[in-house]
Amino acid sequence: MRPEEKQLKLNEAVTEIAEKIGERFSGEEKLHQTFLNCYASTAKTTTRFLEEGEAFVFTGDIEAMWLRDSSAQVVHYLPFAREYPIIAEFIKGLIKRQMRYILIDPYANAFNEEANGRCWEVDITESNPWNWERKYEVDSLCYPVWLLHEYWKVTGDASVFTGEVEKVFKTILDLWKREQNHENDSSYSFVRVNCPPSDTLTREGRGEPCGYTGMTWSGFRPSDDACRYGYLIPANMFAATVLGYMEEIAQNIFQDSALTAQIEKLHGEIEDGIRKYGIIQHEKYGEIYAYETDGFGNYNLMDDANVPSLLSIPWLRYKDEEDRVYQNTRKFILSSANPYYYEGSKAKGIGSPHTPEDYIWHISLTMQGLTAVSREEKEELLKVILETDAGCQVMHEGFHCGDPSKFTREWFAWANSLFALFVMQVYAE
Repeated sequence: MRPEEKQLKLNEAVTEIAEKIGERFSGEEKLHQTFLNCYASTAKTTTRFLEEGEAFVFTGDIEAMWLRDSSAQVVHYLPFAREYPIIAEFIKGLIKRQMRYILIDPYANAFNEEANGRCWEVDITESNPWNWERKYEVDSLCYPVWLLHEYWKVTGDASVFTGEVEKVFKTILDLWKREQNHENDSSYSFVRVNCPPSDTLTREGRGEPCGYTGMTWSGFRPSDDACRYGYLIPANMFAATVLGYMEEIAQNIFQDSALTAQIEKLHGEIEDGIRKYGIIQHEKYGEIYAYETDGFGNYNLMDDANVPSLLSIPWLRYKDEEDRVYQNTRKFILSSANPYYYEGSKAKGIGSPHTPEDYIWHISLTMQGLTAVSREEKEELLKVILETDAGCQVMHEGFHCGDPSKFTREWFAWANSLFALFVMQVYAE
């Protein structure tokens, strides 16, 4: 089947699924149309089937493929991968392309469809023509492994575990171990000239000094903004979850006891680091998770809309919704104590230093809904989201909490996918 025929078949499948789900709330016109638009968004607007069984998923209004975004963009299709072979083929093709990218450059966060040298900026770093951007982010390596594991669990298809995947596991393991001692063992650096401070790393691209904690260092956040302190707690939580998946696969699929033992060791070190360095005593909220630390006693107390975030801890399967420290943290980050929590006449929620002040992100509102315990909170968030789309019937990046007609990124597939997943959760319940 030619790539264009596969694309047509995928479009038909997602349309059929969306319409079936939409029957549950077909009487709610705004919700119904917004869900149909958002569910189909990734397949119909950001996907290209390639030769060699691969698939390329770009982020929307930017032509490049992010390892993080592309994984999150298909999350709402995963439950149907067994029932619809074309969806399984699509996700498997995406995983194959992601694995190839990681082996090309595990420090890069975004890639071109071809080795054409196109890029966001010409940065001072060890780049190559495949790189669209080379901001090193721990979550960029977490997401493809997470997607691989989810695909396997849904479909039972073990053929996805190729020799290339095993090489990727070893590459990720080596990199994360090296970045436990970023100051002494790593050669990675990143400098962008003539840019805001959030787009580059300090100390000639090395980032702020950090001590050993057992956690692994990250240069940038999932917002693509520079970390203030190199140990990004939610990213290390995601890494801990993913290392658990890697242990399971290394032991049961690859049957590699040496690799399994190495993964298990790193997993334990990161977990210990989070427990020892990632939790602080807040005078009002009690024990909470910090967003970042440097291992020298400095902490950044905040949360960002982009996932992994502290808000998303249960969704990352690091802790469940009822966990005491998580609940304390949730109260903190959903309050004015979080410098990126905004409250206006139309909405309240978490934004990001990546966008202007008073701009809340639809991704954070949907993640708040996905991790909420009460149905009342979920339904209220769904109502707010539908009222803040500026009449576009799709999700944006950020919008002004007092005037949703002011927003960033009209076309943002990651936000559309998470909204579709949230609606599916609400109506499944």
